[in-house]
Amino acid sequence: MIKITLPDGSIREYEPGVTGHEIALSISEGLARNVLSTKVNGEVWDSGRPILTDATVQLLTWQDTEGKSTFWHSSAHLLAEALEALYPGVKFGIGPPIENGFYYDIDLGEQEFGEDDLLKVEQKMLELAREKNEYVREEVSKVDALAYFQQKGDEYKLELIEDLADGDITFYKQGNFTDLCKGPHLPNTGFVKAIKLMNVAGAYWRGDESRKQLTRIYGISFPKQKELTEYLERLEEAKKRDHRKLGKELDLFTFSEKVGLGLPLWLPKGTILRERLENFMRRAQVKAGYDLVVTPHIGSKELYVTSGHYEKYGEDSFQPIQTPHEGEEFLLKPMNCPHHCEIYKSRPRSYKDLPVRYAEFGTVYRYEQSGELHGLTRVRGFTQDDAHIFCRPDQVKEEFRKVIDLVLYVFRALGFEDYTAQVSLRDPADKSKYIGDDSLWEKAEREIQEVADEQGLVTTAVEGEAAFYGPKLDFMVKDVLGRSWQLGTIQVDYTLPERFELEYTGSDNQKHRPVMIHRAPFGSLERFVAILIEHCGGNFPLWLAPDQVAVLPISEKYHDYAQKVMTSLREEDIRGFIDDRDEKIGRKIRDTEVQKVPYMLIVGEKEQEESKVSVRKHGQGDQGSLPLVEFMENFKNETKI
Repeated sequence: MIKITLPDGSIREYEPGVTGHEIALSISEGLARNVLSTKVNGEVWDSGRPILTDATVQLLTWQDTEGKSTFWHSSAHLLAEALEALYPGVKFGIGPPIENGFYYDIDLGEQEFGEDDLLKVEQKMLELAREKNEYVREEVSKVDALAYFQQKGDEYKLELIEDLADGDITFYKQGNFTDLCKGPHLPNTGFVKAIKLMNVAGAYWRGDESRKQLTRIYGISFPKQKELTEYLERLEEAKKRDHRKLGKELDLFTFSEKVGLGLPLWLPKGTILRERLENFMRRAQVKAGYDLVVTPHIGSKELYVTSGHYEKYGEDSFQPIQTPHEGEEFLLKPMNCPHHCEIYKSRPRSYKDLPVRYAEFGTVYRYEQSGELHGLTRVRGFTQDDAHIFCRPDQVKEEFRKVIDLVLYVFRALGFEDYTAQVSLRDPADKSKYIGDDSLWEKAEREIQEVADEQGLVTTAVEGEAAFYGPKLDFMVKDVLGRSWQLGTIQVDYTLPERFELEYTGSDNQKHRPVMIHRAPFGSLERFVAILIEHCGGNFPLWLAPDQVAVLPISEKYHDYAQKVMTSLREEDIRGFIDDRDEKIGRKIRDTEVQKVPYMLIVGEKEQEESKVSVRKHGQGDQGSLPLVEFMENFKNETKI
């Protein structure tokens, strides 16, 4: 008998060869009907794959992230089967699950395919799904795998097979379709009840602009039609909240091809929003003991060679800037941390000086492919609320804890209340992607997890998501539409202090290496603003709104009083404007609602005589008439963070 340990810690005994489905069936028939795949010793398997030795097992359903991933991966194969049936001779690249749904990259040769063809493929997928064909896993030798796809004439699969080791190759078959795949998959196609193919895009084979551009078809699927309907409704709401749409409507930012792709231009209202965020963070940082610094927008190539950024990210940077001096090269700054290391190194440090905390709103530049650019969320020039803490090893956990407190303070102030934390670790199977000593990596990973536990954070550990120089704690925030975003990151780094030979004199009068903590609660300011716009639908918290108040005179006779009101507001640092257009008051109110200004102060004869304002609140309507002084007092209380 083998011992199976379940997530609740209970242990059950089964015959060797038991499957995840059989384990589920031994618990309840209802569970067995809903199991999509099985997590065995941390690896996700088909629910029908035999388990031969003692193992820890988690039965994955639609409620689990890995369960959804299995569902969508299987749906990608269903898409491929439908395409092969409808478009003979189609060749296939890759078809992975993604955060919401799946895609498949295909080469249709001379055959045409566009948005109008999606419905036809959708219907074919549903027809195939109803056949309830099993997903059958088969281990295949490299010779046989190559022979199969040579016979099909699919050069993309042949290239993928060449990169695989003999003995590690598996095929999956459902119905009349066979694909190269490591799995896992659903028990059968019948689990897929609702499908929507979303759009068609172009994608270079293996992300290489020099290779052929394939057709990428995106889709999503669900076990119930009701869930697809709800998803599409959320998608419609997301379109209304799209930061690119609202950014234009609210006059926050723009882009210009003449300035350059991926380089945002902040308009006056957007600049106010941005500066309010920066000032909010500056006050919090100064209170927390940070010193503000400023570093250049460029740095010597040698600086980034020393830090390791050039080796790891050189291809993603802009090309080096040549100077008239032979052999002298500069890069547009891709990271702020090397500059901060040099500031730390600018004078001798004692153990009594530590921790040293440097903070900067530093603009950095990275060359993103044009097809990857997306509004403010993916740009080529962006500003980080970056800070680096240099501390003694015995100070690491306390400093890390304080940064967590700062990140959570930011979330609370901006209305992000639903979040989890992800401990991002190295990929143990490929340590070549990282720099630094194994023992220091293990120490840093352990410290991050311990502090997160002490702070009571709900965490998940994800391998392969660490920075190249150290593990990190990433905060995953859910917006009002239930979408997850990575906001805020904290990293422990024992490596850069080694590479830059940073030192402090200890109490033993010997030289020691400091530990470096990287942190950015906003992350990229551009991306943070984009997420904030979509989270609040452009209805910013009162303290943050570019225009907090609009003064609306009923007619030209009350312009002078409106100006007097506006002057009083500005003396109290309340931001706003007067709508003195020759329009009816109803039109002014409607237009101000569209601009999402939090308060409207309507002034006419009665308000002028009594030194009052008639107050309307955005989205809530009339709030009654108040003395201006009382309104301003209430306003100040409402804007306290």
